[in-house]
Amino acid sequence: MQVGMVGLGRMGGNMAQRLIAAGHTCVVYDVNTGARQRLAELGATACDTLEELVETLETPRVLWLMLPAPVVDTALAELRPLLSEDDIVIDGGNSSWRDSVRRAAEMTASKQIFMDVGTSGGVRGLERGYCLMVGGAKSGFDHIQPLLLALAPGSAAAPPTPTRGIGGTAEQGYLHCGPAGAGHFVKMVHNAIEYGIMAAYAEGFNLLHQAGQGIEGSEGRGKFASPPHPEHYLYEFDLPEIAELWRRGSVIGSWLLDLTAQALHADPGLERYAGRVSDSGEGRWAMGAAIDLGVPAPVLSAALFSRFTSRDGATFAMQTLSAMREQFGGHVESVGATFAGNTSSTGDA
Repeated sequence: MQVGMVGLGRMGGNMAQRLIAAGHTCVVYDVNTGARQRLAELGATACDTLEELVETLETPRVLWLMLPAPVVDTALAELRPLLSEDDIVIDGGNSSWRDSVRRAAEMTASKQIFMDVGTSGGVRGLERGYCLMVGGAKSGFDHIQPLLLALAPGSAAAPPTPTRGIGGTAEQGYLHCGPAGAGHFVKMVHNAIEYGIMAAYAEGFNLLHQAGQGIEGSEGRGKFASPPHPEHYLYEFDLPEIAELWRRGSVIGSWLLDLTAQALHADPGLERYAGRVSDSGEGRWAMGAAIDLGVPAPVLSAALFSRFTSRDGATFAMQTLSAMREQFGGHVESVGATFAGNTSSTGDA
C-alpha cells in the first residue's frame, strides 16, 4: 500500500522504516533535508515539497502526519486544497481530541476523510511496534488497516487474556475506538496514566535513595536534618539491582520499569539528568476532560502537577509559605539560611 508520511522525526522516521520493511511504499516529506535523504537511502521516495508529495501519491491518497500538535493546522491548511475527494489524512501525533473533532468536520465538508490515530511506542517502536488508537470514520479505518497491521506489534507481543478468547484487532495492537476524536481521547488518557505510573516509580525510587539519612555524614542527601530515629534509616540501597529484582515476579513489573532499570544501570546516580520534566499537553487535556465530566482523578492530577513543580513552578508558592512562617512564627528560611528541619516543639503554630 502507498502512503505519504509527513514528519520524519523520532517517531515518523521510524514508522516509515517499519512500513517500508513490511513492503509498503512510502513517499515522505520533512522540512529537514537530512531527514528526507536518510529515508530515501532506506527505500522511500523523498519529496522536496508537500505539493510534490501530493502529486506523487496515487488516488485515493493516504497521508500520515507525524507532526507537533501546534503545526498540524498549518500543515492541513497547505494540504487540503491539494487533495481530492475521498483522500485520507491521518494525524498520528499528540493532538487534542477536540481539535480532531473539528478537523474531521472540516474535511468531511470537503468530502475528504480525517482520521486521528493516537500512537504509542516512542523511539523503540521501530523494533517493538506501535500501539495504535484509531478514531474516525469506519470506512477510513477499513482502508488504512494494512498500514495499521504493519505498524502494530502483533499478537505475539503479549499473551492473550485468558477469559477474552481469540480475535479482534486489539490483540494485534490497534483498535478502532470510535468516531472522530476517539483515538486521540484514548491516547490522552493513556498518557495521563503514563504520567501517574512514572511518578509512582520516581517517588518510590527517591524514597529508597533517601533511606540512608541516618548514616553519619549523609545529612545533606535529602537537604534535611537527621530523621527523628536515625537508626531506622541506615540503608545504602543498590537501586539498579532493586530495579532488576522488581522486573522478575513483582506485581509492579512493566516496560517502564524495564526502562528505569536500564537508566539506573547506565547512570546509578542519574547525574546526567536535570530533573526538569516536560509535559506535552495530554495530562492537561485529560484534567480538563475530568473536570468537564465530573470524574475524580487525583493521582493523574498530582502526577501532572509534580511535573510543573520540577520546572520551578512552585518556587514562588514555597517562598510565600516561608514568608508566612517568618511573619507568624519567626522561622527564618531566607536565602542563605541553613535549613535544620522543624526544631520547634510547637510546630508551625
